[in-house]
Amino acid sequence: MEAYYNCLHCMNKRVRIMTTDGKRHEGIIVDVDRNNVYLKTKGNGKLKTSAFTPYGNYYGGYYGYGSEILTLSLFTLLAIALI
Repeated sequence: MEAYYNCLHCMNKRVRIMTTDGKRHEGIIVDVDRNNVYLKTKGNGKLKTSAFTPYGNYYGGYYGYGSEILTLSLFTLLAIALI
């Protein structure tokens, strides 16, 4: 529950998230629900098999070209920091 409230506090801010498996992710928190945090990351044109894009990538609009939405389970979050 603490991770949920920390993510809510960081909504629309640039963060660095570390997960329990040691991976680090940077981006802007665009949404959070009781199970997941949705992180807008800067895409590099490569397919990321660990990323789920529930909103899809499209040209223009809020997410913009080349960005991806990475879905991370709140249960795997180890640390979150504003950057």
